[in-house]
Order: sequence, then structure tokens, then C-alpha cells
Amino acid sequence: MSLKANRSRWLILTTVMLLAGAALVFANPLSRDVTQDTAPTVTEDVNPDAEVASMPRVRPSSIAEVLQLAGEAKANMSSSLEDYTTRFVKQERNPDGKLSEKSEMSLKVQTRMRNESDDAPMRIYMKFARPESSAGREVIWGGDLYDGNMAVHENTMLLSWKTLWLDPDGMLAMNGQRYPIYEIGLVRLVEKLIERGSEDVNNPDVSVTITRDHEFDSAACELIRVTRQTPSGREGDFSLAEVVYDPERLLILSYRSFGWPDAEGESKELPLLESYEYRDLKTNVGLSEQDFDVSNPEYQFP
Repeated sequence: MSLKANRSRWLILTTVMLLAGAALVFANPLSRDVTQDTAPTVTEDVNPDAEVASMPRVRPSSIAEVLQLAGEAKANMSSSLEDYTTRFVKQERNPDGKLSEKSEMSLKVQTRMRNESDDAPMRIYMKFARPESSAGREVIWGGDLYDGNMAVHENTMLLSWKTLWLDPDGMLAMNGQRYPIYEIGLVRLVEKLIERGSEDVNNPDVSVTITRDHEFDSAACELIRVTRQTPSGREGDFSLAEVVYDPERLLILSYRSFGWPDAEGESKELPLLESYEYRDLKTNVGLSEQDFDVSNPEYQFP
């Protein structure tokens, strides 16, 4: 067999091994039962007849008010949010109904809002801390970087010597994920809230309460709870959604949604659909090109 044929065979074998290893690494640990460690927040009963001057901790609200708050948050980001770092915590139920383990990662993000027209290319660097199977994984993606591909470095013996280049919408990158990487972030969180809320602005089956002085990440925030009485049949349907809003910084810091109780009546627990929390948030820290470069000496990309 010729040297050229041997080299070609070796390249094919290496590629197959890499893809097989990546598939194993990217697979979320869903084969075993995962405990739901996020439950609805318990709040005080709402008194709709309470005097405004008494400042009840929980008060009735409306989708219209939620949309107003979300609009103010988006306008604030448009005028002032260029970049940020945060500890991102998420847990999702995948399209097959399986609940993933809770994931935690450090994020660096340059937003689309850093130019006058709010269409700058978004850039993301992430490093996973948990679950243990993903710890050490680094990912870089940017709308104007690497032909739109994700640069992925795994902290495993099989793949640590190689940078993987993945299509963010491809099978490997999306395995067990509800959304692609470019849907992550504070900006898209607000935009999706506005999109979903606009569908229910006049829906009598939907009720809203706002709880003031709700502690989140050591800050006094507001907890917005949206309750739906009957299923809508739409994508992303929920029985309860909880939104954490920081009125001082005009930012939405968390979104959680829950499905419907067991139809058989065996359990009244509301199954978690998705949970996203942005903790230890620092805004406008001056991220640079190097923060989204695989050659950054602080990163472990080979």
C-alpha cells in the first residue's frame, strides 16, 4: 500500500475517533434519573385589596407591566451594555423530556449592543465548572469569528490535544441542548421574554404577581411570577414562569419555567422545563479581542 494511501487511511481513522470521542463528551448525562433541584419559589399570598401606601411585598401585576419592564431593560442594555462577565447556571429538559444535570460555567460576552445600531457581532467565551463530565471544557464562538464555528477544547485524555471546530447548529453542538450557543446571554433573555409575553398580553388565563425585596445573588430584586391556568399549546408552553428583575441595574438576571403536573394525578410537582441564572455579574469590564482568541495564553486551547 502506498504512503499516500496509508496517510489517507490514518486521517480517516483519526477523524472517526475524534468524532466518536466528541459525541461521548458532548452527550449530556441523561441516561440516569436526574434530580430536579430547582422548584418554584414560595411567596406570600397576594392581597389585591391592600392599600398602595402599605407597600405589600407581593402585589398583583399584568403582562403589560412585565413587557414595560422588559422594554426598559432592553433599552438600558442598548444604551449601556457593551460586555460582561458572569457565572451562568442552567438546567434544561431536552426535547425528549429528559432533565439534564445542572451546568455551571464562567462566561465572557461582548453584546450586540456595543455599536450604534445594536448589530455588532456577538462573541462568547465559556469555561465549564460542572457537571464533572464537562469540567474544564472551553468554548469560543463569535458571529464574526472562525467562519461562525465554535472552537471547543475538551479537558479529556482523548481530545485535550485537539481543538474541535463545530457548527453551533450541528448535531454534536446541539446534543441535549434546547438552544444553540448564540441564544445565550442577557440580551436574548430579554428579547425572548418580550416575544413570549406579547402573545399573552390580553390572555385572561394568565395572571402575574411581583414580589419586591426578593434576594438574588445578594441583591434586592423583584420576582415576577407568571401563572397560566390552561395549556396554550404553543412552543415553550408553561404553567408557571419566574423572572428575576434587578430594578437598580434594569437587568433581568434569571428565568425559570415549569410545565404541568402529571396528567395521571400521581404527582402535583411542576416539572422544570428550563432554568437560567446569571450570577456574579460584572458589566462593561472592557473585554478585548484576546478574550475571544484561541491563542490567548490564559486558555488551554492547543
